[in-house]
Amino acid sequence: MMYAVLLFVLAGLAEISGGYLIWVWLRESRPFWFGLSGGILLMLYGVIAAFQVFPSFGRVYAAYGGVFIVMSVLWGWLVDRKTPDMYDWIGAAVCLIGVSIMLWAPRQ
Repeated sequence: MMYAVLLFVLAGLAEISGGYLIWVWLRESRPFWFGLSGGILLMLYGVIAAFQVFPSFGRVYAAYGGVFIVMSVLWGWLVDRKTPDMYDWIGAAVCLIGVSIMLWAPRQ
């Protein structure tokens, strides 16, 4: 389980930081290497996520979406300095509950 969580976090950091670098490159006129670095990180995100041990691509990516939401709220708080409100935290908690159900519910 810790391996899966670690991969979700690493993939999330690669995707969010990659998207962020492209965002600031295009919206804040940063140098081209910001966009290039962002593209490389987004590619790395796809590679990292492929190492998940769960057998279903769709389930992994759907569950990852919930993790991505939580990490995006944290990124906004820590990097963009936008303090999440109560509804951000409630929504993030609901997403984590959904991820837990999808990944660890007993199946036949």
